[in-house]
Order: sequence, then structure tokens, then C-alpha cells
Amino acid sequence: MLIKKAGDIPHSEVTPRRVYMNRRKFLVGAALVGATPFAAHPLAGWLSPAPVLADAAKLENLLKSPYSTREPQTPYKYVTTFNNFSEFGADKSDPSKNAGKFQTSPWSVAVGGEVDKPRTFTMDEILKLAPLEERVYRHRCVEGWSIVVPWIGYSFSALAKLVQPTSKARFVAFQSFYDPKVMPFGKSTGLDFPYTEGLRLDEAMHPLALLCVGMYGESLPNQDGAPVRMVIPWKYGFKSVKSLVQIRFVTRQPSTTWNAANPPEYGFYANVNPTVPNPRYSQAMERRLGGPFLGERINTLMFNGYDQVAGLYAGMDLRKNY
Repeated sequence: MLIKKAGDIPHSEVTPRRVYMNRRKFLVGAALVGATPFAAHPLAGWLSPAPVLADAAKLENLLKSPYSTREPQTPYKYVTTFNNFSEFGADKSDPSKNAGKFQTSPWSVAVGGEVDKPRTFTMDEILKLAPLEERVYRHRCVEGWSIVVPWIGYSFSALAKLVQPTSKARFVAFQSFYDPKVMPFGKSTGLDFPYTEGLRLDEAMHPLALLCVGMYGESLPNQDGAPVRMVIPWKYGFKSVKSLVQIRFVTRQPSTTWNAANPPEYGFYANVNPTVPNPRYSQAMERRLGGPFLGERINTLMFNGYDQVAGLYAGMDLRKNY
């Protein structure tokens, strides 16, 4: 059998591969749940049999990034079957079950707004804009779960510099793909789509802000934001917008999906901050997926441990600007 690698063929010709959870994994997971009522357990959805894992193609010649943490990586099965992608449903297991037929080729991302050189990038162009790096980042969600993932991509600033933001640009607005025919499950979440997110320009231009095209040595699975997404490691997970189709450089702070839906819980800045509790959750501790007993509890770090970004918020009240 001839297996082509990502470097040999364009993104538009990648052949899908389907991977399913087998019964052995289901039984092992069920044993770990133990005495916890199965239906009520937060990992119950992940432990359901046979969720679809999405398509992937191997990515080669990856540079090792100096920004990577040396912490143990979260097993792939957790990151692909226990995640948020609201367009495919509200439950953590929904994206892996519902995103399998999502078509991500051909794909393009339109970049415009306050820029001198607006441009629409094809996925093949995005893959070649800058050398691809593997960056092992911590990732923290507002519900208290965290993961460590070897993401693949390059600093968002590499794309931004090509379109040349003007002096009027102060923020960057991101928009995800949305088609209710393809994503009917999103209606159950009560959110308004398409999903939108935003960053201040200086945040987006920080080298840690990652334009991401893959993980674990491969292109992104559908349920994890294929084919291209953002990863902002010092912010809560909902800021890392998935399946990008539009980027605009703008003068004013853009409206964002979760902030519009529930401002008390989802601030625009959304920096990981153990001292500022969510109305429903303390943010002082987190549970690292993949550890013993369904995840080791550890202390949450300010900015998720990425102290390099602290200067971006000098003089700001991070309780008010949460």
C-alpha cells in the first residue's frame, strides 16, 4: 500500500482516514471510572464506544520550538475525544462523534480590514508561509480541565506581516466556518454562529500566539479545528478559535461569541488567572487530563505559566479586565 506524506501532495488531495475507538479502550476507560455514576461522570461521553476520530495527514520537517514545555503530553485520545467545538454539539464527546464528515478541502482564509495588502490565502499557501514548528503548549479551559499538546504551526505574526496592518489597526477579529446544514448540532448550544473571537493587536503579534495547522505530528483532526485554527496558550481555551475562514484587522474591540452570550463568565481578555474565579468555577486548581484517576489535580499558574506575556498587561486591572 502506497502512503503519501503531507509534503508530497497538496492539501486539496489528502485522502481521509477514519479511526475508531475499539472495545478494549472502552473497557479500560470504564474500569477507571470505578464507583462514579457513569452517566454523571465528566468523561462519560469520551468513554462512549466508537466516536469517530477525524482525518489527518503526516506533517514533516518540523522545527522544535524554544517555547515548548517539557511537561508530559496528554494522550492523543483525550485531546481528540474530549474537547469543545460548539458547532458540533455542546457535550465534550460531541465533536468527535459529529465532525467526521466535515469537509475541509478546498479551504481558504480571507484576511482584510485595516491592512495595506488584503489577501485570501489557500490552505496550501498557509502551510508554506513559514517553517512549521512543533510547540508543546499547556492549554486550560474555564471548566478546570487542562491538557499539554504538541501543536504544529508558526507565530500568527508571520501571516500578519504579509498583509501589513495599518496604523489604525488595534484589534484582530477572527471568524470560524459555519454552515447549519453541516453543523446542525450547534443549535442545541444556544450560541449565535458563526463563532467569533478577538485579540488586541499586540496580543496577536506576540510570538506565542500560534496559527496552528496540526498536532501530534499530523494535520488537525476535524474535531480539533481543522484545517487551521488559533492557539493562545496563556488564555482560556475558548479564545483559541477553530476552523478559521476570516481574519480582520479592526479599530475597535470586536464582539466575541462567548463574551456576548455570557459576559460574567467569559471576558474578552480571558487570561488564565487563578485569583479570579469564574462565577461557577474556582480557577485556582485544574485537572490535567490523562493523569492517574482521570486526571491529576494541580495548581493553576498565572497566564498558564507563560510569564513572557505579562508585559502586555502592565498597569491593567486584571480583575476588571478578565
